[in-house]
Amino acid sequence: MTGTQRRSGGAGGDRRGRDDRRGAAQEKSNYIERVVAINRVAKVVQCGRRFSFTALVVVGDGDGNVGVGYGKAKEVPAAIAKGVEEAKKHFFNVPRIQGTIPHPVQGEKAAGVVLLRPASPGTGVIAGGSARAVLECAGVHDVLAKSLGSANAINVVHATVAALQSLEQPEAVAKRRGKAVEDVAPAALLRARDAVSS
Repeated sequence: MTGTQRRSGGAGGDRRGRDDRRGAAQEKSNYIERVVAINRVAKVVQCGRRFSFTALVVVGDGDGNVGVGYGKAKEVPAAIAKGVEEAKKHFFNVPRIQGTIPHPVQGEKAAGVVLLRPASPGTGVIAGGSARAVLECAGVHDVLAKSLGSANAINVVHATVAALQSLEQPEAVAKRRGKAVEDVAPAALLRARDAVSS
């Protein structure tokens, strides 16, 4: 009888373990993860070269929150995991109106320069690979993007993040200037936002 109890207890424990794994997979799928670049890095030591890998990862919920992380490890999966953890720690919110950004903006970081412009519904994300990953993870569906500086993936990603972080809602701009919202934002933009909210 004791043996039977042990066997049933063991099976139950295994089942619980499987359920936990399934729960972790479901929790992980709540975020959109994009690996933008993986580089192999060599460190020269006395006995030769030691290789490690770096991964640039963009993580977002597709609903206005996005973060960028950079991970380094001796194996590629470990580097990606570190990048994902760092990206989740640096989440920020992106203001959006009807699936696009509120106003044109230019972001600069190191040698990277990225210009973002609002687009009408149905345009899609017109952007290169590195900037596209950030915009799609942020939940921006219609936008025009152009890289004006370095083509390095790390610089482009950080310049895109800088541009998104400098976006402002029309109310914040109106309050700062001491004007009405109608005087600051285009009427079509305000109508579109009211239609979505209603």
